[in-house]
Amino acid sequence: MSSPTSEIELSIGGMTCASCAARIERKLNKLEGVQASVNYATEKARVSFPESLTAEDLVKVVENTGYSAELPAPPQTGENAEKTEEDPTRSLRQRLITSIVLTVPVIALAMIPALQFTYWQWLSLTLAAPVVVWAAWPFHKAAWTNLRHGAATMDTLISIGVGAAFLWSLYALFLGTAGVPGMTHGFSLTVERMSGAGNIYLEVAAGVTTFILAGRYFEARSKRRAGAALRALLELGAKEVAVLRDGREQRISIDDLSVGDRFVVRPGEKIATDGVIEEGSSAIDASMLTGESVPVEVTTGDAVVGATVNAGGRLVVRATRIGADTQLAQMAKLVEDAQSGKAEIQRLADRVSAVFVPIVIALAVGTLAFWLGAGSGASAAFTAAVAVLIIACPCALGLATPTALLVGTGRGAQLGILIKGPEVLESTRRVDTVVLDKTGTVTSGQMSLVEVHSADDVTEEEVLRLAGALEHASEHPIARAIATGATERVGELPAVEGFQNLEGLGVQGVVGEHAVLVGRARLLEEWSVRLSEKLTTAKKEAEDKGRTAVLVAWDGEARGVLVVADTVKPTSAEAITGLRALGLRPVLLTGDNEAVAKAVAAEVGIDEVIAEVLPKDKVDVVKRLQSEGRVVAMVGDGVNDAAALAQANLGLAMGTGTDVAIEASDLTLVRGDLRAAVDAIRLSRRTLGTIKGNLFWAFAYNVAALPLAALGLLNPMIAGAAMAFSSVFVVSNSLRLRGFRSANKHTV
Repeated sequence: MSSPTSEIELSIGGMTCASCAARIERKLNKLEGVQASVNYATEKARVSFPESLTAEDLVKVVENTGYSAELPAPPQTGENAEKTEEDPTRSLRQRLITSIVLTVPVIALAMIPALQFTYWQWLSLTLAAPVVVWAAWPFHKAAWTNLRHGAATMDTLISIGVGAAFLWSLYALFLGTAGVPGMTHGFSLTVERMSGAGNIYLEVAAGVTTFILAGRYFEARSKRRAGAALRALLELGAKEVAVLRDGREQRISIDDLSVGDRFVVRPGEKIATDGVIEEGSSAIDASMLTGESVPVEVTTGDAVVGATVNAGGRLVVRATRIGADTQLAQMAKLVEDAQSGKAEIQRLADRVSAVFVPIVIALAVGTLAFWLGAGSGASAAFTAAVAVLIIACPCALGLATPTALLVGTGRGAQLGILIKGPEVLESTRRVDTVVLDKTGTVTSGQMSLVEVHSADDVTEEEVLRLAGALEHASEHPIARAIATGATERVGELPAVEGFQNLEGLGVQGVVGEHAVLVGRARLLEEWSVRLSEKLTTAKKEAEDKGRTAVLVAWDGEARGVLVVADTVKPTSAEAITGLRALGLRPVLLTGDNEAVAKAVAAEVGIDEVIAEVLPKDKVDVVKRLQSEGRVVAMVGDGVNDAAALAQANLGLAMGTGTDVAIEASDLTLVRGDLRAAVDAIRLSRRTLGTIKGNLFWAFAYNVAALPLAALGLLNPMIAGAAMAFSSVFVVSNSLRLRGFRSANKHTV
């Protein structure tokens, strides 16, 4: 029998790349009985551990690995959260701005001979020193941490390259001939052995630091969004509630509400917390939480969920669950679980660096030893060894990801696609299944009048005119859909007298000379009005498709059936075709009933349908598909989709949806048009391909020049030209993304 385990979540500090997360994970998992998952994006570690260990033991292991760890503080909402939350990008931003200001003149002086006045090299040193020492400090610190644990990452390569360029420049300035007045950089492109004592590389040291800092800053900005979905979820709930105390209403903060308290919910207000209705009846709009497009009729004794909206009459509700026990809070937990459980893609540059860095260092040491042994003199030997380190310095590598991401995301923004970070792109290449939420994604998410059936003795226009006039006086969402549809089709509606809202049944009133009833079958039964065979068939056909049938009668006879439904967006079928063309298998996932889901799926061309699922079930469906070996993209727009969006390998949120869904996703589709999902995946794959091409060429230039450097034949200007050319190539390759075109002929 296995020993009982506990589970905690640790906040990890000091990670600079995905390999840091992997190292912490390996160290924790070496402990007996421990299962740990470390997420670089959210900077959290979820650890299950046996009773023989404590949380302090786990923190100590992380600290011994070279990082910080602590139990996360409870989430705060409102003003306190804004005050206490520190901007983690501030330090990076300060370093980046300082670097740019100081580096631009250094590069200009090195590259433009006309600017090289008598003592220009000493001005370059003055400007470059703060960049190399202070701005690049995070890289040096991370390289030292990696060195202590026998690892090499991108930080190691940056630190060594920048350090080598700067230290050699100091040697050349103070002990060589580079410090003499009037020194200029020559432009000889010959391949020859030289001492290098008259060459400085300050522009390389400062430039690399600035480029890489820019990439890290944009990455940090995207990472900061990781916790925003939880804050947005907490913001959804009501802030105040009208509690009944001694028969009088009293407004209190939601934090002061207790289980058993009775509170009032007026039309249009959010329900403060989960509870049971004690007085009144109404229609509840729960689409944000459940995905159910039709408002749910509720009355005395029915359970209601916090954060849903009261669309009808006044309700008195008794609170049954508060705080962390509510459905909203449980959904926030689902989102958090999904985010911290999502495996982070390890960056390609780090994987290559892990092999490339040790090889470069070994080559530099070997070069130094060889030339010293060959009797070429210390100066020439050191020149060759340092040239190896400098040419390996990842100048173009620093541009490879940020420039492609900048151009790709910029073009995406023009097309209404917001990409949140470089790690998102890797998922798009491997995705093979796309799960689509129905309400608000495939469909419009709003009730519309779709069909009008009239009795033989009246016209459709007359049915619409009388029913629309009566429904125009009601606030019910279905009534609004009918009134809007009637106005569009027949124009101005007549006045209503004696209007009455019959809770849960419908409405009645006098329009002109007619006593009109509009509502459910039960309302007509109470007035002993029977449906004709034609109207009965129309009602049954509508309900078989999962649509809402509203009956219309006047002067004692049934006159028509109005069919209301959440309509499919006109572009959805085209989008499904586009997704299939990308090799993706579409699946329709919804909280709505099966009849509605199957009707929508048939209309747009989806074969696989999963209906009547709760928010938790949506996460389970995504997990099940992933356990079958599928790589899942999820497209959604509601609060009920947030956890599934976070769990999926790739989350795409409709920009017309809720903030929670948008924050939990990887890609946001601003237009609310499902065809944008096709463009988003195409653009992401293209951007990823460009980044990989950039990384290949960035390394290729370095690797090609390494033998020349090792042989002591690398003229500094060849090194500078190769590095500049590789950077120009990377930037121009990235700029090709500006030519990306939408697959939709009606889009820019």
